[in-house]
Amino acid sequence: MKFINKSILSILSVGVMLLFFSCGHEHTEGDGHNHGAETAQHTEEDGHNHGAVEETHGEEDGHGHGEEHEEGEIHLTKEQIKTMSIQFGDFSQIKINDYVIATGTLGLPPNALTSVSAKASGFIKSSNKYVEGSYVKKGVIMAYLENPEFIQHQQKYLEVAAELVFDKQELTRQKTLVEANAGIERNVQKLQAEVNMKTATLKGIAKQLAYLGIKVNDLTIDNIIQRVPIYAPMAGYITTIKMHNGMYVTPELELMEIVNANHLHLELDIFEKDIANIKAEQKISYTVPALGNAVYNGEVHVLGKEFNTENKTVRIHGHLEKKRPNFIKDLFVEAKIWLNDQTVQALPEKAIIKDGASSYIYVANDQGESEELKFEQIMVIPSTTDKGFTAVKLVDKIPDGMKIVTEGAYYVYAQSKAGELEHEH
Repeated sequence: MKFINKSILSILSVGVMLLFFSCGHEHTEGDGHNHGAETAQHTEEDGHNHGAVEETHGEEDGHGHGEEHEEGEIHLTKEQIKTMSIQFGDFSQIKINDYVIATGTLGLPPNALTSVSAKASGFIKSSNKYVEGSYVKKGVIMAYLENPEFIQHQQKYLEVAAELVFDKQELTRQKTLVEANAGIERNVQKLQAEVNMKTATLKGIAKQLAYLGIKVNDLTIDNIIQRVPIYAPMAGYITTIKMHNGMYVTPELELMEIVNANHLHLELDIFEKDIANIKAEQKISYTVPALGNAVYNGEVHVLGKEFNTENKTVRIHGHLEKKRPNFIKDLFVEAKIWLNDQTVQALPEKAIIKDGASSYIYVANDQGESEELKFEQIMVIPSTTDKGFTAVKLVDKIPDGMKIVTEGAYYVYAQSKAGELEHEH
């Protein structure tokens, strides 16, 4: 909309200027101007000595236009300057918060990602209908793993536990006989070894079953199970799913990947020339183009120690503030890393006119006695804009005595375009 308003203003301004200049040259019959003579004079002198025509007008009808203007010059009367509210001033020395542009992604530290896998070989059963992007809580059952070996492990545990009970009872009996000089010491030693061995075996099997998620404290021959649950190891979003019902899996296979968005951070690349300006705790503003124009904030946390020789960049890590974009892994980010305030020479943003690839300001001497001011165009290189002011560097020096147009520069620009159109005619 701003561009459209400027375009309309430009068209109206040019129209007004053309009307202004055309009114100054209107003539009617009987006003004392020999138009036929002018036409003849143009024909005789190859048709284009307009300066002679202007001079003839001044001499014959008393309507002299003052001194002539060279092509490309910009002139406005003081009355026009007042009407257009054109104001003059100078550079302002202000603090502008400069920034470094960086690009990167929304990243995660290694401890924010986890893989879901089976703790043993088996078949996937009763898999919940999750899709990529679903949020899961820690400890929720993702699916079940089924394997006949689970039954055998539980059976073995119960058998060893029963034998251990018998062996412990027999060991106690044999110790009693030995104390009464009715037993054999060798039998006691053998039973003690049996008890120790079966105790170790029982504890080993119990550990295996606990690893699978089978509780042995209440295990009996009546509650042996043939499948074990696969739990979500942490809360987060599912990024990949590689399992389905009936699929045979082994422990080394990744069935799902879960990421914890609470650890989300920025991974930005900055160029070699900007490295010296980046420090921890500098503020970052960033956008995620794929998700819209919303601006989010963060700050520099760690400056990387590895230089990418191919891209001439260094990776920095930034922490995010509470308000964050929706998480999508590895999504592209555009960011500005704000530097410390710097005092620079700046002008109001509206004092700078962009024409194609170039930018200009206008200057004039408003202290003269003439009723008409001559404006000059000075090329500048604009930099950071902050709070309505833009830091600028001059390409050419401003002539002595000249002041900068700080208000109404667009009207001067329109006058220059009107002058171009007039010379084309």
